[in-house]
Amino acid sequence: MTIHVTQPDVTLFLNLDGVIREATLSSALSEEGVQSWLGQPWPETVGDLGGEKIRRMVEDARATGMSAFRQVTQRFPSGLELPMEYTTVLLGGHAGLLAIGKSLQAVAELQSRLITAQQSMERDYWKLRDVETKYRLLFDASQEPAILLNASSLRITEANPAAVQAMGLGTQKSVAGRPFVTEIAAADREPFQAMLLRVREQGKAPGIVIHLGKEQKPWLVRCSLMSSEPNLVMMLQLTPGWTGHMPAVQQEAISIDDLIERLPDAFIVLDKSGIIRRANRAFLDLVEAGTKGSVVGENLTRWLWRPGADLNVLLANVERHGSVRMFTTTIQGERGTTTEVEISAAGNSETDLQYLGVVIRDIGRRIGRTTEDGNLRAELGAVAERIGKTPLRKLVKETVGLVERHYVQSALGLANDNRTVAAELLGLSRQSLYAKLNRYGLSGPADETEQSE
Repeated sequence: MTIHVTQPDVTLFLNLDGVIREATLSSALSEEGVQSWLGQPWPETVGDLGGEKIRRMVEDARATGMSAFRQVTQRFPSGLELPMEYTTVLLGGHAGLLAIGKSLQAVAELQSRLITAQQSMERDYWKLRDVETKYRLLFDASQEPAILLNASSLRITEANPAAVQAMGLGTQKSVAGRPFVTEIAAADREPFQAMLLRVREQGKAPGIVIHLGKEQKPWLVRCSLMSSEPNLVMMLQLTPGWTGHMPAVQQEAISIDDLIERLPDAFIVLDKSGIIRRANRAFLDLVEAGTKGSVVGENLTRWLWRPGADLNVLLANVERHGSVRMFTTTIQGERGTTTEVEISAAGNSETDLQYLGVVIRDIGRRIGRTTEDGNLRAELGAVAERIGKTPLRKLVKETVGLVERHYVQSALGLANDNRTVAAELLGLSRQSLYAKLNRYGLSGPADETEQSE
């Protein structure tokens, strides 16, 4: 039996402080020169967000002999950047550490293809939903009675409101699954079966007159094939065959304006430049405005702003994709109140965007948003306000520190301050957790488990 051993793409020999002493590359990376790595701390050779992972692997290897696998972006002197997965092993005595890395470029490419495929599937899904919605609207709004029939069992699958009312079938929900043959006069059942047989063979058949319902009134029935095997569905279109008018489906007069005005979520109509053309009462409450005249004609940027989630970004996404969902940003009210909101928007056309319908929902009080989460958002907002005033590297480092401190606190809360359990929740060694507690000033009395040890 032959055993195939896969050669690591990158092998690094480090001292106990994580400084590179020797570097070896696989044949796939043989053209990369890494002499400049020698003598450098290993964290300085990876991406900005990977330094902490590297330091964690070095600490874990020194403490337990081997670290867990972690993914970082490895930067080569030539400028090449590759996603790598490393593990670190403690060598015997004081020989140092051995870091073994495998390239994840193929995995990254597969993930990219998977994301593209998922997005394509989602687009196809929403196209299908759009077709189904249009079919449902047409089916229900038709004044001509129509019935969908399961050809194998001759049971009603669906009936539109016109058919339900005209034939006295009860309700749309109760009619599903009812045998249609029982509605047909006995003398007409054989011709009806013959018509269905012809539809199966040819897709459609000439209409016939049959007598339906308790009053056995004559109806002209036309049948056509809707879907093929194995779920054969046919559509029956009914036209009254007696003198007189078919009872019309009663429809209530619905005022869309009144419904929009009563919506609990804010609703506005924008033109393509972001000017408000219409607003409901909920939007006035959200921006703390007294009258509609004070908001109509104003640009939405007067109240909406967040770096990376402002009005220009919203308009660009609607113009590119036709609609936007779960667009998170903030609204600044006239009296200084800041509200975190979620926006859904759609344009009036996919090709020539002139107006947008926008629904704005207050998510600041949504269940699951704790005070700690609010504090974290406030701290991150303060960091974001320093964009352009502070170097990016420093901003990223501070952001990572805030997020890491937040999750360490959350883990301690979930573990009832048991550090051993908290370390397991975070995937850290206890030594690494202690280091972070000291770094963020979260040190406190040891838990009962630690005291017993």
